[in-house]
Amino acid sequence: MSGYPSEKRPVEKLGVFFRPFFTRCILNPLSSGSIHKCKSFSLAVPEPHPARLPDKGDKRTFLQKLAEFIHPGPDSTAELIETLAEAEDNNIIGPESRIMLEGVIRMADMSAGDVMVPATRMDLVDIDEAHDALMHVVIDTAHSRFPVFEGERENIIGILMAKDLLKLQRAPELNIRALLRPAVFVPETKGLNDLLRDFRGNRNHLAIVIDEFGRVAGLITIEDVLEQIVGEIEDEFDIADDAGDIFSLADRTFRVSGDTAIERVNDAFGVQLGPHESGDEFDTIGGMIAHEMGHVPKRGERHELAGLRFVVMHTKGGAVKWFKVSRLEQTPP
Repeated sequence: MSGYPSEKRPVEKLGVFFRPFFTRCILNPLSSGSIHKCKSFSLAVPEPHPARLPDKGDKRTFLQKLAEFIHPGPDSTAELIETLAEAEDNNIIGPESRIMLEGVIRMADMSAGDVMVPATRMDLVDIDEAHDALMHVVIDTAHSRFPVFEGERENIIGILMAKDLLKLQRAPELNIRALLRPAVFVPETKGLNDLLRDFRGNRNHLAIVIDEFGRVAGLITIEDVLEQIVGEIEDEFDIADDAGDIFSLADRTFRVSGDTAIERVNDAFGVQLGPHESGDEFDTIGGMIAHEMGHVPKRGERHELAGLRFVVMHTKGGAVKWFKVSRLEQTPP
């Protein structure tokens, strides 16, 4: 028994009587004698037994709480990815779901500069270019949107939609400037999560990426962002692996995948493409052509090798996706 069954304890009484201020005196070391200086401070006495709010949302059983105490949740991105791998091993999620979830997790740490198309590989349209030349660029590159520049390539004045060019067929006097849409500029450091939110909000699927000095560093599309989650998105130039890699065209030329094996090209065209003079060996025709040209091939570039003419039809991710191949005796010089 404490001796205070129905009264507050002494320390609680002090809190009641002296709650506003509690005075203490300290000796001033800078003064002589016994001069004292007093300071006041607030004394807050906590409740002796504070009421604990009930956890209404926690419906875990005791065993579940014990299991979480013994095996706590992941504390880092790497541990979270390992947890997803364990969930796949236990048949809780499928492999496709795991890949997508990992993509979402990794995308949180990525920026526009990580996945953009560099400025050197951007397909741009000159506003002063003739209509016929402009149509050739649109057809050859097979894009749906084109950044338009005036004077210098750094001077992006808008975005041209390929479908808007159809309006020129009905109204040839229409100025191309009237077809341009505003260009969206984003910094290299902009996060992909924020960028995807902007793409969804403003219904714009292409943005020009600028560096810290305000120069054009590249471009990024909503497809580039989504591919970080779902993997590579197939387009009209992408086919299934089992559908073949060499196709005959109506003009007696061939469409050849850049991933086609060298032996496959030799058998199909009756040529002998062997090791390079430098001794380097290549597995695919795309790698060999890029080495022969000395740089990353661009759309429209051509190279002649072993009696064949290779014209770059489509590139993606710094690699050639498709060549248009013809024999030199069938191709005018």
